[in-house]
Amino acid sequence: MEKQQLLAIATTVMPFGKYQGRLLIDLPEEYLLWFARKNSFPAGTLGDLMQLTLAIKIEGLQDLVTPLRRPAP
Repeated sequence: MEKQQLLAIATTVMPFGKYQGRLLIDLPEEYLLWFARKNSFPAGTLGDLMQLTLAIKIEGLQDLVTPLRRPAP
């Protein structure tokens, strides 16, 4: 887990689906688990970040990301 990945999780917006427009760190754990169960995380960087987000949530490490969140508009 690198700082750049944590920063990306804190600032990247979900580009599609039920939770479109939410930051990755704000996606519900159940939603991320659904992708994991289906073995269908998106390909590429987005999927990698979503998998890392799930691991962070499972381990209760969301506080690592909190200081990196982008400011609300």
